[in-house]
Amino acid sequence: MAKHNPLRFAHPFFTDTPIAARKPIPGVGRRMTDFVQGTLEKIPAPKRNPPRMTLQDIVGADGTKAIDASGAISFHAAGDSGHTGGATEDMQEFVADAMSADVDINKPASSPAFFFHLGDVIYYDNTDRGYHEQFYVPYKRYPGKIIAIPGNHDGERFKFDGKPTGQKDTLEAFTKNFLQPKPGIPSAAGTIFREMVSQPGVFWRLDAPYVDIVALYSNIAEGPGFIGGQTIGDRQTKWLAQELKAIKADRAANRKALIIAVHHPPFSNGSHASSAQMLADIDAACAAAKIQPDLVLAAHSHDYERYTRFVPGAQGEQQIPFIVAGGAGRGLSPKVAPADRVRHGDLTYEKSLRGYGYLKITIDRQKIDVVFFEVEQGGKKSRFDSVSVDLRTGKIA
Repeated sequence: MAKHNPLRFAHPFFTDTPIAARKPIPGVGRRMTDFVQGTLEKIPAPKRNPPRMTLQDIVGADGTKAIDASGAISFHAAGDSGHTGGATEDMQEFVADAMSADVDINKPASSPAFFFHLGDVIYYDNTDRGYHEQFYVPYKRYPGKIIAIPGNHDGERFKFDGKPTGQKDTLEAFTKNFLQPKPGIPSAAGTIFREMVSQPGVFWRLDAPYVDIVALYSNIAEGPGFIGGQTIGDRQTKWLAQELKAIKADRAANRKALIIAVHHPPFSNGSHASSAQMLADIDAACAAAKIQPDLVLAAHSHDYERYTRFVPGAQGEQQIPFIVAGGAGRGLSPKVAPADRVRHGDLTYEKSLRGYGYLKITIDRQKIDVVFFEVEQGGKKSRFDSVSVDLRTGKIA
């Protein structure tokens, strides 16, 4: 019987040896991210090509005309909501009801157009029962449409204990509820009437008045996130590059805000780490298209974090908010580092909160206004943070 020599540490990457100088470990590679990439799921192909939708696909022609004529569009955004019980089991509904209070059905044009869920809709029960309990019931009083990108828990097929999550194929349940062939009420809704949108894919572009949203799927790992790679291929990264070039070309006639959204955060000081390789892939696509986002949204870490990234622009340094909004109800990160507001390289860490809440984002021709509302146990909400981006200068106002 061959003698096994145990590792000194739990994994072999607790080392200060440079990556390039490390001896590859068979079946793993030279770093932890090499191992993670080998555990990812293939990204499902879009249902429609290219995977684009318009605001009309979400709120209809009349709703779109009214929002366009109002001179601005607003929407909600947050992630990490699906709850399965515990001491804070009501928080998902408290956050949902706080968002609902922003919607005036008598003034639909100036109310938030939709709720953009930033992933981890469901935890550990990707079945009709799971969607009913963790999605349709908590949002039963939210009047707006809901669109989403998947998070890691939405795509996983097995739980941490090895038991199935309820889906044979990755994102099977997410597809059933968000990627229907046409708008309708999925079976998981049961007696709750909620018309779900027919999204074109698990990654997509929304072409709306005043804003383009490019939404990415960052796969099933606890961390980091990946939008492309050896095991999952380059379909999404190639699409991202093409879509950004198309948006860049469109800007000559119609300068809109550009938001990039992805579940795993490019930067994080919470319970989950930053996703450096994913950010490098996004940066490469932006550089090739000669365009930068005006705002980047993420979740995954169950807290609130806001960063400012400084990148070269036509009018000097462009200032881009990177926001983590993962407090939609699941449960909070054990800790999140306090923001120091000190510039380190191209980044400053501006604000943080270990708390629940959501974003309300409003965009017109000249600026993006982002407000984070904290929601406490019992449903009380208060304005915790805000940031505005001047679309003419690329600076934070």
